[in-house]
Amino acid sequence: MFSFSGLRRTVLTTLISLGLTATPLAALAQTPPPGPALWVVRDADSIVYLFGTIHFLKADAAWRTAEVQGAFEASDRLVLEVANPEDQAAVAPLIQQFGLSPDRPLSALLEPDDLQRFTSAATAMGRDAAQMDVMRPWLAGVVLSSAKLSLAGYDPGSGVDVILRAEARAAGKQVLGLETPEDQVRMLSGFPEAGQIAFLNNTARDFAAAPVELDRLAEAWAGGDTDAIEAITLQPMRDQSEQLYQTLIVERNRRWAREIEGLLDGAGTTFVAVGALHLSGADGVPEILKANGVDTVRVVDGRR
Repeated sequence: MFSFSGLRRTVLTTLISLGLTATPLAALAQTPPPGPALWVVRDADSIVYLFGTIHFLKADAAWRTAEVQGAFEASDRLVLEVANPEDQAAVAPLIQQFGLSPDRPLSALLEPDDLQRFTSAATAMGRDAAQMDVMRPWLAGVVLSSAKLSLAGYDPGSGVDVILRAEARAAGKQVLGLETPEDQVRMLSGFPEAGQIAFLNNTARDFAAAPVELDRLAEAWAGGDTDAIEAITLQPMRDQSEQLYQTLIVERNRRWAREIEGLLDGAGTTFVAVGALHLSGADGVPEILKANGVDTVRVVDGRR
């Protein structure tokens, strides 16, 4: 379910503005965590910090360790998955072009049982399924999964990337993106329709289930447990679809690793904050950098 977390953040603001999804509910309490994972990548004249984030969090989630704060304050620029996902002028046309298909409504694509589950999930999130009928399956799946996060108390407004972006701008730091909203929307809309329908059906089927996976992932992230993050999210995604895993995780990680190596060609200090899934496992960005001979070290309790 968290496999689409970075992409949800890109489209959610625009969906709200279009009246196609519900706004998040009030967040619930969460115990302060030990601290998420942080890496430092360096060469002779450059430092890049890699910080794994969660894009939806409960409002009072504590994640800012001394190591993370020090790395962020020491950085000249912030690099996120997308520099400005709230840019509705950029996202709205993409949703219209790649996310809506009035000629192939969901009611004509889904089997009767799947349509009923989808209708029930839409009702539970406070929407009329008829309003969502024009959505392509990938977009409807993103809307449902975002709603489930919000109903469980996970708030996009409390996401780490949102907070860091605001603080970077306030401090006059440059904010850059590894991808554009168009990159992300095209990626999801480019999946075969059968795969999109499977994603939507799985999301609708699990909509009413308790958010155990969400809580387990948040706990693993807060404790910097990258092995648990891999087991909870990456391995199930790979078991479900190797194509999905390769497209959403591996191919992007390789591109991002090249971008990070490019940052080392310059000078100064950069703070890179991307979804924690992309920094976990054997195909994570830190492991790719290490395999490429780049000095990449996990920061643990202030030591490198």
